[in-house]
Amino acid sequence: MSFDATALAEAIGEGRFSATEAMKASLAASRDRADLGAVCETDPQKGLAAAGFFDALDRNDPRRIAAVFGGVPSLAKDLGGPFRGFPPRSGSNVAINRNEAADSDLAMRFRAAGLCFFGLTTSPEFGLSLAAEPAGQPPCRNPLDPTLSPGGSSGGAAAAVAAGIVAIAHATDAGGSIRVPAAACGLVGLKPGRGTMPAGPGYGNYLGGIASELAVTRSVRDASRLLDAASGQTKGPFPPSAMRGKPVHHLRLGVLTDTGTRYPTDPERIAAVENAARVLNRAGHSVVQVDWRDMEAPALSSAKAFAAIAAVNLATFFDEFGLDASQAEPMTQAVIERGKTMSGTAAWQLVNASAYIARDTWALFDDIDCLLTPMLATAPKPIGSFPTDHRDVDAHFDRMTAFAPLAPLANISGFPALTLPFGSDASGLPLPVQLMAPMGGEPLLLALAETLEKEDRWQHRFPIAGLEA
Repeated sequence: MSFDATALAEAIGEGRFSATEAMKASLAASRDRADLGAVCETDPQKGLAAAGFFDALDRNDPRRIAAVFGGVPSLAKDLGGPFRGFPPRSGSNVAINRNEAADSDLAMRFRAAGLCFFGLTTSPEFGLSLAAEPAGQPPCRNPLDPTLSPGGSSGGAAAAVAAGIVAIAHATDAGGSIRVPAAACGLVGLKPGRGTMPAGPGYGNYLGGIASELAVTRSVRDASRLLDAASGQTKGPFPPSAMRGKPVHHLRLGVLTDTGTRYPTDPERIAAVENAARVLNRAGHSVVQVDWRDMEAPALSSAKAFAAIAAVNLATFFDEFGLDASQAEPMTQAVIERGKTMSGTAAWQLVNASAYIARDTWALFDDIDCLLTPMLATAPKPIGSFPTDHRDVDAHFDRMTAFAPLAPLANISGFPALTLPFGSDASGLPLPVQLMAPMGGEPLLLALAETLEKEDRWQHRFPIAGLEA
């Protein structure tokens, strides 16, 4: 807990050092760890200006008092947002109009929380991979083992936070893109439920409601504080999901310890789920075993729905902005072509299929309050495991499903989900677990995750820049 964004904010607030000194430390760490490929763009002047503005605020200024992460350096993902001063290029060499844009609603709330931005983190082209290896850029590497990927699509964000370049970083999740890299790098990744976070004013970029934005963090309390600061009053096309303050005791915990023979999960990751279940059982929650046969249909249908929605969305995006697909990577081109050839009838069937998936997911919770599952089926993958220099769309998405078979279910259903590390494997890599709850269940997820975090089964390997041991 001493090495998270909350601790850094407290140190700044107590005057142990200034926001400007913290920013200088993060800028230096970004340069020193350039080998990770986590940060694809920096603007030191903008970062120092943001930190200097915070330092100049009077201690009684309401803006300073309200800033739960006052003066903490951070990074925006090169996808989503936008954050003023850092227009995203979506990990692509396609000639996208990167004219200055105003902050998104979410970016304004992040800044009001005190976060000071100085750059963008690496993303795969248009978020189409569970790695972060865009063409023409160095691949993003996992700080825990540089031969491995940090996951994607928020891979750069996760690598930067795990390496201590920053303590917290913006991230997005349309098919596991917050949770998968958080899991690969030993971080906490919360995907808020549909309607919980603001998505304006660019609602059309959010893939029909399956995508959500928040951050990757080093602690549960950081995720909780940022959720409180940035959620609610979303003014969007989806009704806000009122977060329920249900007492977190004597819960019925569904536990899944099998993902079938097509996409099996390795024994170490299953054991982590079983260990987590035992801890929560000792904390007073009852355990209900969940059969993969009850999960398989909605889980695998979600993966197919995600692939189709991504294709239609990307084809529409390229048409709307007149982008040249020939400049894109081969996988992106193939996904766009698939989206263009999908009929209106097929697209409508996709909408209906998503509704049925949500219904079936709700049915899983008739007898349970929360679901505990593996997050990843295997250890983090080597660099190059999700190549995008080919056009076999089905093979590409199948590889991703095999790596994280339960990731897209929360996106298609709209349910909130959270991952956190619960131990380490024989190689010292994190053993992540996933918690999922019905709409409005973010407080429940955070409370259960806090119980697991107190077991202290995972320790961050790298200190945060500026916050020495």
